[in-house]
Amino acid sequence: MSTDNSTYYPILLNLNGKSCVVVGGGRVAERKIAALLEAKAKVTVISPEVTPIISEWLAMGKLEGIMEGYDSQYSSDAYLVIAATDSTEVNECVYIDSAARGQLINRVDCPEQSNFIVPAVVRRGKLSIAVSTDGASPLLAVEIRQKLEQEYGEEYELYLDFLGELRLLVQDQVLEAQERKRILKTVLELDVLGSIRNGSFNKMRLFEKLLGVAK
Repeated sequence: MSTDNSTYYPILLNLNGKSCVVVGGGRVAERKIAALLEAKAKVTVISPEVTPIISEWLAMGKLEGIMEGYDSQYSSDAYLVIAATDSTEVNECVYIDSAARGQLINRVDCPEQSNFIVPAVVRRGKLSIAVSTDGASPLLAVEIRQKLEQEYGEEYELYLDFLGELRLLVQDQVLEAQERKRILKTVLELDVLGSIRNGSFNKMRLFEKLLGVAK
């Protein structure tokens, strides 16, 4: 159980295919579900009523739905549980049940009754930047995230794809460890982002320049 003076350990979870339950069907639950779906989690929503967007996701088969009030049996096998109803009593029940089972539990209206909290996140493809105030001011975390979104634009997605591909090529073709490190450091000194922004980005030409062999 979290306390006011908790210090959180930053971590990125692989939820691909993991069973995750969101209790609640309102706007907050909708945002939580969207993030879980983006992480490729296997999501179940528990709520007698849901937003139109959640209803659309259900119709598309993106998640499963139990259109009833909360019952502990519905989340017994979940890896991660989020309590996001507008009822403090229900959210507390979800927390008590999940904590007793040793599950990852986030109660959106009470960080103190959570064993993890969700940071504000900027995503640009493979780049993830998380901002947290340890629950002290979620609104400030959102404000900082919005500033980061302006600084780290959509071009970073292509940039990270390029860097990842280059790293694999270097590992495959360059034998000396120091030379591999030199190449991967050199590319960060080039204005690749500028070329992406102005439309002159040429991946093959950069590979040739950095590796000395046309790809």
